[in-house]
Amino acid sequence: METVIADLIAALRERLAIIGDEASRRDEHDHPQRLRAVSEKIDKLQAALPRPVDPQLAHYLQRRSYDKALEFLEGVTANTTRRSTAR
Repeated sequence: METVIADLIAALRERLAIIGDEASRRDEHDHPQRLRAVSEKIDKLQAALPRPVDPQLAHYLQRRSYDKALEFLEGVTANTTRRSTAR
């Protein structure tokens, strides 16, 4: 489970990096392919999430609000890390 979430976080970050890459955006052929590939990866990871998926996260992913999904996941993982180190 943690691997899927970590991979999803990485894919969401990768997508944001691609979008923010000015040089990549100038490449009219490669840029859309890179976005398509990372979007497909996000879709596969979304399908692999353990059930039940948090309704808020499911909403963000279904609406492709990837910034919000990333923020949500980072908050969840940060809280989990804090709880496990507090023991």
